[in-house]
Amino acid sequence: MGGLTVQSGIKAIEEEPEDGETTSSNKAALACIINSEISAVLAVMRRNVRLGGRYVWGDDQLEHSLIQSLKALRKQIFSWKHPWHTINPAIYLQPFLDVIQSDETSAPITSVALSSVHKILTLDLLDLNTVNVEDSMHLVVHAVMSCRFEVTDPASEEVVLMKILQALLACIKSKASIVLSNQHVCTVVNTCFRVVHQAGTKGELLQRIARHTMHELIRCIFSHLRDINKTEGSQVKGTNSIKQLGGIDSDYNFVGKQLENGNGRSECDIQPSLGSLASNVPGEFVTGMDESTTQYGNGKDAIPYDLRLMTEPYGVPCMVEIFHFLCSLLNVAEHMGMDPRSNTLTFDEDVPLFALGLINSAIELGGPSFCQHPRLLNLVQDVLFRNLIWFGLSLSPLILSTLCSIVLNLYDHLRTELKLQLEAFFSCVILRLAQSRYGVSYQQQEVAMESLVDFCRQRTFMVEMYANLDCDITHSNVFEELVNFLSKSAFPVNCPLSSMHVLALDGLIAVIQGMVERISNGLVTTELAPVNLEEYTPFWMVKCDNYSDPDHWVPFVRQRKYIKTRLMIGADHFNRDPKKGLEFLQGIHLFPEKLDPQSVACFFRYTAGLDKNLIGDFLGNHDDFCVQVLHEFAGTFDFQDMNLDTALRMFLETFRLPGESQKIQRVLEAFSERYYEQSPQILAHKDAALLLSYSLIMLNTDQHNVQVKKKMTEEDFIRNNRHINDGSDLPREFLLELYQSICKNEIRITPEQGSSFREMTPSRWIDLMHKSSKTAPFILSDSKPYLDHDMFAIMVGPTIAAISVVLDHAEHEDVYQTCIDGFLAVAKISACHHLDDVLDDLVVSLCKFTTLLNPSSVDELVLAFGDDTKARMATATVFTIANRYGDFIRTGWRNIVDCILKLHTLGLLPARVTSDAADDDSELSSDPRHGPRTNSVNSAIMPSVGTPRRSSGLMGRFSQLLSLDAEEPRSQPTEQELAAHQRTFLTIQKCQIDGIFTESKFLQADSLLQLARALIWRPQKVNISSTEDEDTAVFCLELLIAITLNNRDRIVLLWRGVYEHIASIVQSTVMPCALVEKAVFGLLRICQRLLPYKENLADELLRSLQLILKLDARVADAYCEQITQEVGRLVKANATHIRSSIGWRIIMSLLSITARHLEASEAGFDALAFIMFDGAHLLPANYVLCADAARQFAESRVGPVDRSMRALDLMVGSVACLALWAQETKGSLAESEVVKMCWDIGEMWLRLVQGLRKVCLDQREEIRNHALLSLQKCLTGVEEVRLLPSLWLQCFDLVIFMMLDDLFEIAQGHSQKDYRNMEGTLVLALKLLSRVFIQLLHELSQLTTFCKLWLGMLSWMEKYMKVKVRGKESEKLQELVPELLKNNLLVMKTKGVLMQRSALGGDSLWELTWLHVNNIAPNLQSEVFPDQNSEQFQPPEVQIRGKQETVSAPNDPVSS
Repeated sequence: MGGLTVQSGIKAIEEEPEDGETTSSNKAALACIINSEISAVLAVMRRNVRLGGRYVWGDDQLEHSLIQSLKALRKQIFSWKHPWHTINPAIYLQPFLDVIQSDETSAPITSVALSSVHKILTLDLLDLNTVNVEDSMHLVVHAVMSCRFEVTDPASEEVVLMKILQALLACIKSKASIVLSNQHVCTVVNTCFRVVHQAGTKGELLQRIARHTMHELIRCIFSHLRDINKTEGSQVKGTNSIKQLGGIDSDYNFVGKQLENGNGRSECDIQPSLGSLASNVPGEFVTGMDESTTQYGNGKDAIPYDLRLMTEPYGVPCMVEIFHFLCSLLNVAEHMGMDPRSNTLTFDEDVPLFALGLINSAIELGGPSFCQHPRLLNLVQDVLFRNLIWFGLSLSPLILSTLCSIVLNLYDHLRTELKLQLEAFFSCVILRLAQSRYGVSYQQQEVAMESLVDFCRQRTFMVEMYANLDCDITHSNVFEELVNFLSKSAFPVNCPLSSMHVLALDGLIAVIQGMVERISNGLVTTELAPVNLEEYTPFWMVKCDNYSDPDHWVPFVRQRKYIKTRLMIGADHFNRDPKKGLEFLQGIHLFPEKLDPQSVACFFRYTAGLDKNLIGDFLGNHDDFCVQVLHEFAGTFDFQDMNLDTALRMFLETFRLPGESQKIQRVLEAFSERYYEQSPQILAHKDAALLLSYSLIMLNTDQHNVQVKKKMTEEDFIRNNRHINDGSDLPREFLLELYQSICKNEIRITPEQGSSFREMTPSRWIDLMHKSSKTAPFILSDSKPYLDHDMFAIMVGPTIAAISVVLDHAEHEDVYQTCIDGFLAVAKISACHHLDDVLDDLVVSLCKFTTLLNPSSVDELVLAFGDDTKARMATATVFTIANRYGDFIRTGWRNIVDCILKLHTLGLLPARVTSDAADDDSELSSDPRHGPRTNSVNSAIMPSVGTPRRSSGLMGRFSQLLSLDAEEPRSQPTEQELAAHQRTFLTIQKCQIDGIFTESKFLQADSLLQLARALIWRPQKVNISSTEDEDTAVFCLELLIAITLNNRDRIVLLWRGVYEHIASIVQSTVMPCALVEKAVFGLLRICQRLLPYKENLADELLRSLQLILKLDARVADAYCEQITQEVGRLVKANATHIRSSIGWRIIMSLLSITARHLEASEAGFDALAFIMFDGAHLLPANYVLCADAARQFAESRVGPVDRSMRALDLMVGSVACLALWAQETKGSLAESEVVKMCWDIGEMWLRLVQGLRKVCLDQREEIRNHALLSLQKCLTGVEEVRLLPSLWLQCFDLVIFMMLDDLFEIAQGHSQKDYRNMEGTLVLALKLLSRVFIQLLHELSQLTTFCKLWLGMLSWMEKYMKVKVRGKESEKLQELVPELLKNNLLVMKTKGVLMQRSALGGDSLWELTWLHVNNIAPNLQSEVFPDQNSEQFQPPEVQIRGKQETVSAPNDPVSS
């Protein structure tokens, strides 16, 4: 049991083949091999005088028995008929073994015999199928161990020793080795170690071979550990752990000694006896066996081991003993009274190095299986790690390096069982080596750093340290301390950058890269549930239900970390004011509302950073609550099976013992009570523990206080402690052990403050081993980023700082790349965990290395940038981060924008940067009427006059170096300059700066808003009066417009800031400049592109165009034509999307203004014609506005007359829309809505004809007359509109009569020079009046006010008949008026409107009509009514005057 299992697949090398001929040949070959070995031994023996001659025995001369046995074997080997595996190996091995064990043979003979045995073993003649293989292997091992030979010279002795090593190694490597017992394997290892030790005085070759053999033995033995079942526990009686192992049968102890006989010959003897060497070899197997058991160790650690177990096939028992032996070799300095930190010249590092190498080999091969065997695991946990930590501060870099490799292997294989040991190693070794105050050399620090970086490269290491240690209140913050150590070590302080600094940075980046890998392996929990303690829960009792399920342990460790952090904050408060500190902890629910002693005691016990003086004073206080806390505090310690002095050391390390005797008594009483409760073996009662504790403290003061001259002796100490154990004495050995312990190791009454890295003392190690048996299970991390958010938040600040410092000091490209990789990894993690502030800090740090923000001339900066690898790599990284992780950049956009602007200033940006990547962008930009743009896409291709730097672009600047200008000769660039520019070109190309803006549509809202704010903020910090600064502001505005257009779906987010920025530019600019040009046309372009997609924002977008109306007159005049063209494009592209009157009012205002501008009027009229032609885009919302705009174009004298006439035609044509709307209204709306719509249509028509009336007064004859004709069409062509009668009254009053009045005044008051041919205009006006009246006579006659209307008309005819044009009456008018009047009267007569209806004086219309008609044409009555007597109807004079008074004057409006 516990031994190697026999594998079923193992077969003997000699099997009986089916072919008899083949079998015979194999037998013969093996026989020949053995025969050759016999010949070799005999040949050497014959050269020996004693063995080669004949002996006289009686009368016969006989050969030596050794020779006879070899010759006898020779006779037999060729006669054997059976297969070799059926032949007892002892038959053909024994002659050789006899030679090896004979004390008569010389070294050469023994050497050859050993070689023969080695050859037979390596031929695999012996396997598990061989007869009597077990006894044969035992014989071989015994014989080699009992090797005796005569030493003739040192060289031959070394050869024999090497052959012994070869033979023993062949035994272990043989297929039959598993039949060897534990005892034999231990014997082999012991023998090899003796040779190693003895080889120290011999040649170098023997030393190396011996050490190599020892390594091979260990590797071979421990490689079988994984094949052994976990059954060793049943083989050991009465114990589950082994503190010290050793023991080999006394028959198998190796000793080498030199003997001198009478002939002066010497021999090397390997025999079963203990020699002087055994006592000098540290850590050797020292055993003593009786018939039934063997004792391993001595004293109280001696463990009975079953002798039967050592005689079974080898397995775990021998491995336990061998491993313990290897660990004990590390105690060499302790045995020799040396300190590993002493001078390396006086300390032999050879043995520890050798032992560490062997231990490392054992762990490498058997590491994972150690967990299955408690004894081996216990050795690793206790003996090995204790020695590793003790040797960790060795001045030897070789020892430290090997030691760290072992710990790395142990972490890899056994970390679940080494939680506290790993914490101790890093706290007491690695982190102590980082403290310069401990006198650590640079070599030590370098080895420690290399080791730590190796650990950091284990992807789960830092996660597991954080989860198991940093998140546990009883452990130190190893992860945080290691990260701080690495970051500080990366900072070169008053020194150049060294490999140590880069190595530390590698460690940090390795941790970061591990997080990156975990991000790619699993989903990142972006929103971690915040940890809150809403009610009191004992923080020391927080438990996890399942340490293997992330759903359980992740919230658990995060809660523990939260508690630990709050406890440390509470500790800070407590150190300033204990009362307020406890109240703070109550406020955050770590203490109950009513303070209890247990909570305070656990706070004192488990919280790091507490002031130990304050704890001591609190615990020693006589207050009842403080006394209760003291007893609860003592109850947190585990003193089980612990020596009193060790327990007292542990207890007093946690606080400073108060100076007052009463406080000391209270503290020691609590300690004694707890100690006696757990370890009452020797002490009779707790008072004995109290008295003895007092005595130990007094002894400690006596021995270690320099002021005490006379020191207490052992007898004094024993005498002082008489009769304290319930009247009897304590055992003398017990007291002497306590005395020696105190004398050698002082109890520090004043413990170390803070969380500095303490030295590992024996008492601390004992405490650690006690805790390790009760600690929580080790949490294994998988490849998911469960805790990376919290870890990253802790380390990101120091990491960014470290990377920045190293990059700043670095001079090699490989270091640059390391730093850049680190930055990119940090950026990726920050983005995945949505850590915006981290990404901003990262961008700020990186931008400093681009050198783009350094003040210098353009040419110098371009060349320097091309030659600076660091700057180019940093620049590429900045924009890589911006493109990949822009979603999570906030204030960092300002720095990125600054870099972009600098590249723009240098002319290094590609032209496509300002493109908005829209589908129809190319069409707009290719339009020859498109407004000019400053430094935009076109300007990057076609340089603007006088500013080549702005518009050169990246390719332009590069090509400038290759071109020679004849008018302005310049020196040809050197090859270095060309190469620098080429590198710059490639770098900028790699940056993909345009992607930031073309892909801005995918940015998160917050990031997009911050990018826009950065583009708005930057121009505010420059002086616009400077040409370069203005160029910067223009470029920023271009970029702002580009991202606005690219984010049309999120225009609401950007619009307010963009509009305010453009408004500030427009309102603050009084002279034409590129900035205001870009602002105005950018605004128009935004409206033009977004109107089709954002109908809900159409009004707001169009309302923003009011800024154009607010432009300074000089600015507006400079850009009027281009503005009009853009407005025209906007109208043509989006007329169907403009629905509200507000939007149309602004559009029409912009178009109307152009009517007075020579260059812009044509474009404005085109836009208006597009809207009004055929009523394509006329709406009720824009009808009046369009009519008014058309009127203004008709009145405008800056364009050709033809355009004014076309404007009038547009007005006339719009009437068709009114008719159409009237028809649609009638069939689709309710009655009430129809009435309202009809009224609205009438109002629009009225506004139209009012506008035409105004044009009828134009100075230009053609326009005036065309307007009158147009007005006539509008008045007579509205049958389908169905206007209300009241509107006609308003029309006559406000339009026709007013027009007649205005024309009359013009004709009377203006010269012919101003108004040509007014006579013709008046004729047209009268004709219009007559025709409208005749056409509308039926409707008008129905009105109650018809009489007034008719009389007013007669009054205007009478007035026009008398008008004087150019100072004389018009013959045309005098002829026209009677004719028109007669025509009107005839129509009225025909339609029955004008006739005599009553007797004289009863019909006012009839009478008043003839009264006015007679004034104009007296004969008309007889002509129109020839049958009537004119006298009969003539009214009296008074009546006529009265009636005249009731008629409205021509200038007075006719009211309805």
